[in-house]
Amino acid sequence: MNQVLFVGAGKEFPRGAFTFLRWMQEQEPVQALGLFFCPLDYEAMATASQLPVQAPFDRLVETEKETVQANKAIFARLCEQHYIKYHIHENCEQWDKHILVKESRFADLILLSGELFYSDLRMRQPNFLLQEALQAAECPVLVIPEGYTQCDHLFVAYDGSKESLFAMKQFSYLFPQLSDVPTEIVYVKDEPFTSIPDLDQLRQYCKARFNCISFAKLQFRAAHYFSTWIGEKKHVMLVSGSYGRNAFSYLAKRSFAEQVIHEHKLPVFIAHA
Repeated sequence: MNQVLFVGAGKEFPRGAFTFLRWMQEQEPVQALGLFFCPLDYEAMATASQLPVQAPFDRLVETEKETVQANKAIFARLCEQHYIKYHIHENCEQWDKHILVKESRFADLILLSGELFYSDLRMRQPNFLLQEALQAAECPVLVIPEGYTQCDHLFVAYDGSKESLFAMKQFSYLFPQLSDVPTEIVYVKDEPFTSIPDLDQLRQYCKARFNCISFAKLQFRAAHYFSTWIGEKKHVMLVSGSYGRNAFSYLAKRSFAEQVIHEHKLPVFIAHA
């Protein structure tokens, strides 16, 4: 039974992420921990700070906590409706990276929204708090768009590094039910060579985990064009290596993941080696 950390941060409940949690439950029972953080309404905070009394701050804090409690109630109701075993974290405060780090250490997967994670900040996604969450997580993260529909094709970003192969392993361990989905291992690197490194070993490894596998080497710079290329695909999921941790992992550099999450709102699986 997989332990799933379901994270909500901001005013709105991440229904796209819950759609995926529901799908996981339909495949095999899961246990979910709901972790919710208060909104960060900077405009309201600025307005309150201009007044010489404490009351506006108190009202703002109370409103934020009410929002968290409302999202917790939605989570509990949906879990009960779909027979998902769940717990709810006691937190009702604003963003705290250390809580996410600790809880992710004891989870198999984090589910969160790529659009709603502190969307009240009105910043381009992934905003700086979502980036911090993706970098700090100690288990794989699945970033889900709000308009999520079941994927019918997987693309695995491979650059020959241990991080990209580790992501493939983690994905196959967590989602063996997707082994029949057509899967394409995509090698992208700005280099003159036409071969994929360690292709024979890679092919043998992938055949044991994916039943419909293909390989492709794209001759362009990933950081500039991969996002556009994958954005033309429909109902797909991207599997990638660690988010902005290792400068040697070409496909997993922050700018690459940022473009895919922001421009195309695709589900992105990110594993940390």
